[in-house]
Amino acid sequence: MIDLTKNEEKINQNIQHCRERNIKLPTFAQMQNPETIPDEIKGKLKNISLWETDPNNLFRITWKNAPVSKGGGFGNVNYMLIPSELSGVKAKIIALVGKWFPTGAHKVGATYGCLVPALTTGQFCPGETKAVWPSTGNYCRGGAYVSSLLGCDSIAILPENMSRERFEWLKNIAGEIITTPGSESNVKEIFDKCIELNNTRNDILIFNQFEEFGNPLWHYMVTGPAAEEVLKKEMGPNSRVAGAICTSGSAGSMAFAYYLKNKFTNSKMAVSEALQCPTLLNNGFGDHRIEGIGDKHVPWIHDCKNTDLVMAIDDEVAVRMLRLFNEAVGRDCLAHYGVDPEFANQLDLLGISGIANIISAIKYTKYFELTEDDYVVTILTDSMELYGSRLEELTAERGAYSEIDAHKDFQLLMDTSIENMLELTHYEKKRIHNLKYFTWIEQQGRELEELNRQWHDHQSYWKNIFSSAEKIDELITEFNSRIDGN
Repeated sequence: MIDLTKNEEKINQNIQHCRERNIKLPTFAQMQNPETIPDEIKGKLKNISLWETDPNNLFRITWKNAPVSKGGGFGNVNYMLIPSELSGVKAKIIALVGKWFPTGAHKVGATYGCLVPALTTGQFCPGETKAVWPSTGNYCRGGAYVSSLLGCDSIAILPENMSRERFEWLKNIAGEIITTPGSESNVKEIFDKCIELNNTRNDILIFNQFEEFGNPLWHYMVTGPAAEEVLKKEMGPNSRVAGAICTSGSAGSMAFAYYLKNKFTNSKMAVSEALQCPTLLNNGFGDHRIEGIGDKHVPWIHDCKNTDLVMAIDDEVAVRMLRLFNEAVGRDCLAHYGVDPEFANQLDLLGISGIANIISAIKYTKYFELTEDDYVVTILTDSMELYGSRLEELTAERGAYSEIDAHKDFQLLMDTSIENMLELTHYEKKRIHNLKYFTWIEQQGRELEELNRQWHDHQSYWKNIFSSAEKIDELITEFNSRIDGN
């Protein structure tokens, strides 16, 4: 659960820390509706770049930033409607675009959701404690960035085989970078490093995205309403919300689907993972190349009882789409098959996990035989800004991308099948939930009683987590008021 116990002495220290640095904190309500942000802060943002380490950029942690690199205000939710010429299905696929967050990925929101309760209650003190951000990529970038905006030191932990761009950017933001063996699927190695740090250092606080409930809370309160807003804009009188789909990762993003299920009772929640490491699908393990999604365990914050379907995506398909969507030859091929060139030129808004999410959404629509009246929603965590080196590596490995390659890859996309999908029965959901025991009870020392409450007291347990946003907003409002001396 989210601990909101106050330490007044540390709160006073934190208020003084923020006052000296002219830091104010956005509420969940302001991140949902940035038009409510004070005009003074909006005025300051006109002269600040999107990725700049200025504390006012905390107020750009929203899906509604103007899609510009500097000086943008706020508008509508950033999203794409995937055309049927590209998806090969009649159903409407909506994809929220994460590129226009600071750091170029929505994970900056999840890190803020984890840090701000600890900051406003005095459980974390930036003047004397370093924030540790264990991740398979974007989360540690977001955590290091938010830490920088708050004037505190950070430690980023991520696998050594992540893209070069991530490390180059972190060198300028994070106080310390720790690499762990392996790639996306080597999450246990990250956890082991966290245990080592906890046992050897007394100047840190670890914000583990796989167990911090501020992660799904942010998505429930901010991403969920953003998706709902887009749906209401796009849907007609006969439209139906059929589902929300995302790759598993830390399980935080899934909370937007829980929100939509509460708003649209016929909606389902589907989660996908790499076929090369199908933990949820069949207790599998392995390595894969879909950057940013961790595997070989079930995150503590995954509401398994609220998950309706799991599926696996072949990482080779995602990698080949990376070239089809971004090479000039690939975009010419898309135009040949009727994809609007103007839309094709926006496909760099999809990073590798975003491509996997689109493929997952296509599988979902085919599985349930959805029609033109049906809508499904997914998320584009980041963009190609973080994967340019991967294209270079693929060219070195496979040669220049040819017209024949492009036509083969387009056909591969059109042949997306319903293989490796499983609708979850009550006991399939329980099987996945029970996998938490081995990681979180045996290895990480969580309480068995809480694991059982997640399942047996399901409704009250998860409702209590998501209802805590109102209390956190009260803490933030009070904290800001005290910064002003009120």
